[in-house]
Amino acid sequence: MPRMCQICEKTSVMESARKKLMSKYNPTPKKRKRPNLQKAFVPKDTKRKNFKPYAGQKVIACTKCIKTLGKEDN
Repeated sequence: MPRMCQICEKTSVMESARKKLMSKYNPTPKKRKRPNLQKAFVPKDTKRKNFKPYAGQKVIACTKCIKTLGKEDN
C-alpha cells in the first residue's frame, strides 16, 4: 500500500524535538509522522476538480481529503 494520498499527494514527514534539561538541550530521536490513509470511494457525480480524475473509483486518501469529499458541492 503506498504511503501517499492519491488526491493531495500528502506524504510522511520527519519530526524532531529538543528537550531542555539542566540548562542544556538534549537531542531526542527523530520520528516519522505518517498521514492517516484510508480507502474511500469517489462518487461519479463529483464537482470538485481535485476528485474528478478519480470519479467512480476507490482511492487511498488522507482523512482530510475524505472529509472534503463528504461535503456538499456549492
